[in-house]
Amino acid sequence: MSQIVDKVHHVELVVGNAKQAAYYYRKAFGFGQVAYRGPETGDRERVSYVLRQGDIWLVLTTPLHHLDPLNIWLTLHGDGVRDIALEVADVDAAFSHAVAGGAVPKAEPATRKDDMGEVRTAAIATYGEVIHTFVQRMDYKGFLPGFRPSEVPGAGAGLTFIDHIVGNVEDRQMDRWVDWYDRTLGLDRFVSYDDKDISTEFTALRSTVVASADRVVKFPLNEPAAGRRKSQIQEYIDANVTAGVQHIALASRDIIATIATLRANGVEFLAVPRGYYDNLWQRVGEVQEDPGRLSELGILVDRDDKGYLLQLFTRPVQDRPTLFIEIIQRRGSNSFGKGNFKALFETIEQEQAHRGNL
Repeated sequence: MSQIVDKVHHVELVVGNAKQAAYYYRKAFGFGQVAYRGPETGDRERVSYVLRQGDIWLVLTTPLHHLDPLNIWLTLHGDGVRDIALEVADVDAAFSHAVAGGAVPKAEPATRKDDMGEVRTAAIATYGEVIHTFVQRMDYKGFLPGFRPSEVPGAGAGLTFIDHIVGNVEDRQMDRWVDWYDRTLGLDRFVSYDDKDISTEFTALRSTVVASADRVVKFPLNEPAAGRRKSQIQEYIDANVTAGVQHIALASRDIIATIATLRANGVEFLAVPRGYYDNLWQRVGEVQEDPGRLSELGILVDRDDKGYLLQLFTRPVQDRPTLFIEIIQRRGSNSFGKGNFKALFETIEQEQAHRGNL
């Protein structure tokens, strides 16, 4: 069949207190609140806040009662991504193809409707306890049925769309999930990195990126590799109990302005290793941005044969060392910052050591 997945529709995070989490993402990252679902809209079991910036849609959900199974999810994993929802042209065809390819169904195709129209959805399980909900909008005018508009403007930080979403899986499980995405969603192998590409003196990992044919949907998948100390991927899996979403990469058209805004808002970023900029410009060459400003803000730079990219990673956005956010701007580059892997790993290892997990 033709391309199955069009784009990421939204990402749902299960959190312990959705009201406070929504405030954090609005004030720290500049999201605006656009919709709400909860007891006031007829849902007595859960509350959800929908946040938007550019074409990035986040849903923050909290269970309201002790019998809700999402409480078990929270106990095991802490705040984190439960659902990477994918927009498709035909839910029934996408669901049938995925199940035929070996996907485990979580919700059969069904039509949901309200006074703004109707949407058809279905869901499958993927790695860990993450799911993919298929969304066929059918000219629906709102976010999704069951949500009501609820506007709380955000200041904005120049974030535009989801560039990629990274999953961490258990040792020797990466190839299995790469094959799974090919069979179920038609996402092919885009690029791979082995433990020689991504390693330091102490730790290493392997990574393969699967992507849609038009490269709009990109899912890097990481697994730990043998090293002298515990890999950051293994630390994540230990803290999350199982595989899960490690980070969401959000694109910016002006990363200098975005990072300056986020830092002013109190967002905490990983520190750049000492000496990172000493030989950087000889390695990556000339860039459009002011090198002094990039250094001042701690922004990483890498180049491939198509151009360069700029990126920076937050510290975990909750107390467990699990989910974090990447800010990225692409200047032609289609890669994922291979030249920055060592610097990133060294910084994460420093954080691991402070937590006693290296």
